[in-house]
Amino acid sequence: MAQGPITIRAATPADAAAIASIYAPYVLSGTVSFESEAPDARQMRARMAASDGLYPWLVATSGDDGDGGGVLGYAYAGRFRERPAYRYVVETSVYTAGSGQGIGRLLYEALVDTLRAQGFTQAIGVLSLPNDASISLHESVGFRRAGVFREVGFKQGRWIDVGFWQCELNDGAVPPVEPKRFADVGVVRD
Repeated sequence: MAQGPITIRAATPADAAAIASIYAPYVLSGTVSFESEAPDARQMRARMAASDGLYPWLVATSGDDGDGGGVLGYAYAGRFRERPAYRYVVETSVYTAGSGQGIGRLLYEALVDTLRAQGFTQAIGVLSLPNDASISLHESVGFRRAGVFREVGFKQGRWIDVGFWQCELNDGAVPPVEPKRFADVGVVRD
């Protein structure tokens, strides 16, 4: 497939089918995701809507992708934990359709820049291990290993370790400043 210039933009509900298609192989044939059933487009739209304009969902596209068909990958952030004290911290994810062209890195750089502009203080990447490619990607955009939980996930007939990588986005002010909504900030590229 010939690809035009890569663009990073905010995901829209029209991208849900492409996002679901990119994510499905990670669910069905690997241990990167601990889900057991791949979500369909409707479920992806619901996940995107659940961000309620606060958390970013980004897509990398190639050429004219008016129908979402040119989506090459996506990245998003969401709530790290439920308790109010964690609202300044996000958990991040990135998935691409195949490899090459540095799409994962482009997405992650834009996601980190956007989260910084929003005022979040920390980003947490949660990785199934071993996963050298994902570790390299996370560390290339400023994440550092924070710890490992041994054998906490069971998938494909084996126990899997889970690593936490952490990226400081902004200094934690006292009192903290509430993060800005993605809907108000948009995609940021520094």
